[in-house]
Amino acid sequence: MKTDKQNAKLKKKSETDKKTPVTTRRGFILKTGLAVGALTIVPRHVLGKGFIAPSDKINIGFIGLGKQSRGLAKGMITNHAEIIACSDVWTTKNDWFKNHVASSYQEIRNSTKNNSVKSYLNYKEMLMDTAIDAVVIASPDHWHAKHVLDSVKADKDVYCEKPLSHNIAEGRAMVKAVERSDKVLQVGSMQRSWDTFRKACELVRNGYLGDITRVEVNVGDPAKAYDLAHEAMPAAVNWNNWCGPAPLLAYNHRLAPSSNDVKFWPDWRLFEETGGGILSDWGAHMFDIVQWALGMDHSGPVKIVPPKDKNAVRGLKMYYANGIEVEHKDFGRGWGVRFFGSKGQMDISRNYFETTPENLVSTNLSSTDTRLYKSDNHAADWLNAIKKRSKPVCDVEIGHRSATICHLANIGYKLNRELEWNPEKEKFKGDAAANKLRSRKERKF
Repeated sequence: MKTDKQNAKLKKKSETDKKTPVTTRRGFILKTGLAVGALTIVPRHVLGKGFIAPSDKINIGFIGLGKQSRGLAKGMITNHAEIIACSDVWTTKNDWFKNHVASSYQEIRNSTKNNSVKSYLNYKEMLMDTAIDAVVIASPDHWHAKHVLDSVKADKDVYCEKPLSHNIAEGRAMVKAVERSDKVLQVGSMQRSWDTFRKACELVRNGYLGDITRVEVNVGDPAKAYDLAHEAMPAAVNWNNWCGPAPLLAYNHRLAPSSNDVKFWPDWRLFEETGGGILSDWGAHMFDIVQWALGMDHSGPVKIVPPKDKNAVRGLKMYYANGIEVEHKDFGRGWGVRFFGSKGQMDISRNYFETTPENLVSTNLSSTDTRLYKSDNHAADWLNAIKKRSKPVCDVEIGHRSATICHLANIGYKLNRELEWNPEKEKFKGDAAANKLRSRKERKF
């Protein structure tokens, strides 16, 4: 029989539980004692029509609030995630993002959710919030590794924009950290969630083009050294923290505009200090499709051959161990990929999907053909993987390997000599200068 003192404690606990309902997925799981591998999703029909179970709600924080965050935020809201926090070194972008989220809730969900997103100038403070289950990282490339590593350390799942890394070494460091932590990381190479790209890769995988001999990939120029003129520094930014691990660069609005309401994409993508050129920015999409089609998601080329003209920005070739040649080449149709096989040719991009012979594109795959991971929505795929504790369509290893292709191409253009690459050891053979470019010394800030 319980004593009066014990009964008083139980009554107090019951009253406290009523006052503090569990409203987050993390809180719900902890409260109900559900462990990894246990049933973590309560069916909505059990709880009533229109009700989203606490275990279905994933609270998200955003790091990096530039133009790319606009569409990413809408994608997360559309797929029933809750955006509760954001962080950027610009005060103007923190304010803009909060307003953008509020208007997106109204537009997408017809919700009157007010501007309740909490903003931070220091992302590490945001990561301390235990109510946040996962983060979306849309910062410039030179910040990706730090943001990913700190987010994983803070027990958050991660969606990181492509390219995953700024250099090869930090990409491998992210793979190791994610695998140790058992966190879910999706890379934003979202063409893997397009049915046309998936089918194109399945046609290649199943031999409908015959033996692939070569591939042409048209994306932009390799990275170049920073060369923008110095401009007056806006008061709205902590520029030291914007540069972060990169060298402290002279401010220019083309590099990092104070507002997202500009008609250009910021030029940090172009420069080796902060990005990898458009070769890397779009290569993380198009070389990624080559990797997927050829079944090389856990490997890469073994030889890099730059063009003879040291000033050329096209013409670099890479060779896989099976002899397939991949050339960075403008084949006259915008950014895209062209496959050459013994039975036909295929062009694939966001604007076209064509084959020669013409009927190959409409081929219905047989029941015995190899099928690739099917994702119809990149954000939803990530959120579902978080709930199921599974790997998404473009996980950390895949993202690292595709980014590595871009880094190898940039190194080839920069050194302008033939290079031998070991994709298992992730090292160049007998080339100290090339191996040094796999990483860089980070600035202390």
